[in-house]
Amino acid sequence: MTRGLALRLRLATVAGALPGVPAFLALAVTLLLSLLFLIAPGVDLAVSDLFFREGEGFALSQDPALRALRRSSTWVMSAALLGALAIVCAEAVRGRLLASRLARKAGWLLLGLALGPGLVVNTILKNGWGRPRPVQLETFGGEAPYIPVWEISDWCDRNCSFVSGEAASATWIVASVLLLPPAIRRWLLAPVLAYAVALSLNRVAFGGHFLSDILLSWALTTLVLALLWLLMVEAPPTPEPAPRPGIRPRPH
Repeated sequence: MTRGLALRLRLATVAGALPGVPAFLALAVTLLLSLLFLIAPGVDLAVSDLFFREGEGFALSQDPALRALRRSSTWVMSAALLGALAIVCAEAVRGRLLASRLARKAGWLLLGLALGPGLVVNTILKNGWGRPRPVQLETFGGEAPYIPVWEISDWCDRNCSFVSGEAASATWIVASVLLLPPAIRRWLLAPVLAYAVALSLNRVAFGGHFLSDILLSWALTTLVLALLWLLMVEAPPTPEPAPRPGIRPRPH
């Protein structure tokens, strides 16, 4: 088990170092977006200002259709989650939990939800960085100053603006399409992408997030998912070699 895991880690590391793979691109995009918004923080304020009206605030936050769009993500995520769990259970019953690529993809999706939107975004960043939301800014009728990306502040205690949890969930929803058969995946990918973009940018319209929160959440969640994909899906499980007769295997 230990040697097999070590080999998979080496394979994943080598693959992740090659230019062009999703993990490399996601890391590059994360760095470039961070640099962009650090150099030009006015982009955040300008985009949020498009949805702000003096005396009304972020009025679209009360739009029934947009509120329904936001609520719909719970149902969509639940369906994807149940589908992944069903695949894992079915393949486990067949004794193919590691041998089945589909089961590994389902496990990847489940762990990706826990580590991406769950741990990195909602637990570490949103609760640790303290960035106030647009609706809390002086510019938009609140009291807080604008805090640049990656800067830790004490203007917010928990569930703060940096980065967007719903954009992370939207990225995960797009990733769930990879569990579908290729014939279905081809025609479903475009509408799911459109839905994910609408779900994410909806938070900017509501004054709940900056554009940088959305874009960096997409990039960071993609980075987590891409690294897990290399380890769990692309690097196949390596069975332990059977011990030769008369030779006791060394304990690991």
